[in-house]
Amino acid sequence: MDCILGVGGRDNETIIKVFELTEQQQENLKNWSAELKIRNDILKDQAKYLMKKNEESSPEELLTVSKEYGSIMDSMKQNVRMIDKRLLASFKKAQYERYIKLCNQLALRPIHINRSVDEN
Repeated sequence: MDCILGVGGRDNETIIKVFELTEQQQENLKNWSAELKIRNDILKDQAKYLMKKNEESSPEELLTVSKEYGSIMDSMKQNVRMIDKRLLASFKKAQYERYIKLCNQLALRPIHINRSVDEN
């Protein structure tokens, strides 16, 4: 299971404190959280519409609907991972190492980023 940070959720303050984010990182976190909310609100609306549109569908149709719904949920998860990856890419080496250590303690798979070009 991926070790997600949960950007955009109720843990932003925890992320700031645990990883001692700089002012710029905090600003990015705020902006990316807003972006994630917009992206996932659109997908939530699509899911609600899909369910409402198919309230009285046959079992066969519901199977197709469940696949569409699953696809929407997968897209939401991909959005979360994408935004987390952006924040992780902005981490300084020590912050990223702290992230890796925490993930390992929780037996979760860290999201790896390309650190070959370290601009921080």
